[in-house]
Amino acid sequence: MIDAPFLLVKLVTLVLALAVAALAFHGYRRSGNDPMLYVAVGFVFIGVGAICEGLIYQLFGTSLLSAALVQAVVVSSGMVLILASLTLGSE
Repeated sequence: MIDAPFLLVKLVTLVLALAVAALAFHGYRRSGNDPMLYVAVGFVFIGVGAICEGLIYQLFGTSLLSAALVQAVVVSSGMVLILASLTLGSE
């Protein structure tokens, strides 16, 4: 069973990450600036990573270590995209 406070905190993190992603995507659409698209996709990955650990652990019955590994890979991928956007933006 998923605890309500756990679920609430994860959902708040997801909503905030998706809100930042939506703003970044809107900025990309207005300016056509590719790094903004990387930021948008990066925050989607971070938001999904915020909830995937708990979902994988609770729904699929995996070990906590396996679920944490998946979460770390997803969040790290989002960070790499944001880092790439900062690197591309400085060129």
